[in-house]
Amino acid sequence: MSVHRRLTIATGAVLLSLAVSGCSGLGRSMVGTVSYETAHDIEVTVTSPVVRGCHRLSPGGATRVRNATLVDMRLFRTRDCRGPNIYVATRTSDQIAPGTLPWRSYSVVH
Repeated sequence: MSVHRRLTIATGAVLLSLAVSGCSGLGRSMVGTVSYETAHDIEVTVTSPVVRGCHRLSPGGATRVRNATLVDMRLFRTRDCRGPNIYVATRTSDQIAPGTLPWRSYSVVH
């Protein structure tokens, strides 16, 4: 095997390992969908949102949230994922009680 071919194979292996590690790092996503209903009865569906960070829901908030992903999440009544929250396991949903504030953000439990 020539030196040029060995270098090409080695370079390819390095690039492949970098690509694989990049996919499992900060860019990981929830597999599935997060669906929610707004106060105006509009259905919103987000497909495979990223795992990290705080995710805002519509400006008016959500009255019902369905977690059809493979990971659990927490719902917050604030826009910045702070304060009291509700735990929503994978493949379950939650609806606000009448007269309470809507959900305004969520984060992923990982």
